[in-house]
Amino acid sequence: MTPATEPRATASQTLARCRELVQPALVAAVERLHPWLADMAAHSLGWTKAHAGFVPGPQGKGVRQALTVLCAEAAGAPADCALAGAVTVELVHTFSLVHDDIMDGDETRRQRESTWMAYGPGPAILAGDAMCALAAQVLCESPAAQGGAAVRHLADALHDMARGQADDLCFEFRPWTGPDAVRVREYRSMAEHKTGALLGCATGLGAVLAGAPAATVAGLTRAGRHLGVAFQAVDDLLGIWGDPQDTGKPAHGDLRRLKKTYPVLAALASDTPAARRLTGILASGGTLDDAGARRAADLIEEAGGRSATRSEAQRHLDRAHDCLTALDLEPTACDEIRTLLPFFIHRRA
Repeated sequence: MTPATEPRATASQTLARCRELVQPALVAAVERLHPWLADMAAHSLGWTKAHAGFVPGPQGKGVRQALTVLCAEAAGAPADCALAGAVTVELVHTFSLVHDDIMDGDETRRQRESTWMAYGPGPAILAGDAMCALAAQVLCESPAAQGGAAVRHLADALHDMARGQADDLCFEFRPWTGPDAVRVREYRSMAEHKTGALLGCATGLGAVLAGAPAATVAGLTRAGRHLGVAFQAVDDLLGIWGDPQDTGKPAHGDLRRLKKTYPVLAALASDTPAARRLTGILASGGTLDDAGARRAADLIEEAGGRSATRSEAQRHLDRAHDCLTALDLEPTACDEIRTLLPFFIHRRA
């Protein structure tokens, strides 16, 4: 069979191939931590502990680490050159989730107790810090000649992630109405930093480690940042309408906490009767009970917040596609990247 007629790898096959490459290095990295910290990191990753060491479980699809590998291949380099970058991205993603769960008060993650619930907030913060430090160490030890540029790329992403998280937390103290209310454009900027930065790091880091030209690194980074905004939009939908059996979180969790997410802000911006009734519910203060959360969810949908959020996710997915099209990439790897893109808007958890 010639390369031109070989069947294209499916998304699941691509993810499995990348996990098989990255997983041993990720386990080896975690095992370098203090044993207690390693136990918490393994818990955060969804692993179990056996006599011989850690046994990786279904810790998520591994899309970020796969993007790092695939973007290196798309830039014309072998997958191995991006191994340290893929491990780094997975560690940073996991540490950010550990800290996010503490800040948001989320008690479950991946169908188990979140790390702070299982070990306590203080130990969980320490475990997150340790994973962040380990991520930088792994990248510094990369044999790639572009190690310095890769570390700078990571540092930029970490700075943006912290900025986005700070904005997200500050939104909680702003009113629902009036000149100081959070606007959709502000939320979009927050999402690009909080979530887009890491996905942009994942895609750009593969290109950096591959020694790709600056234009290729920039283009792949932009693609990843658009994917991050799409991912956050869908995350916001799941935070209101997701099935607890899939998400592992209570129904209407974001609404109960009166969290300012894209569907809510888009609904309020519609200036419809439903939006005005929604404002009355949200501005009343305090958390919502079951009936209040259901009523708010119905009003958000009636005011167009749900459909607007779907459109936002699709728009950024399309922009990511455009970024890939504009670059001179290795065709097979680029095709594999494209097979992963629907995951960002067609997911249930």
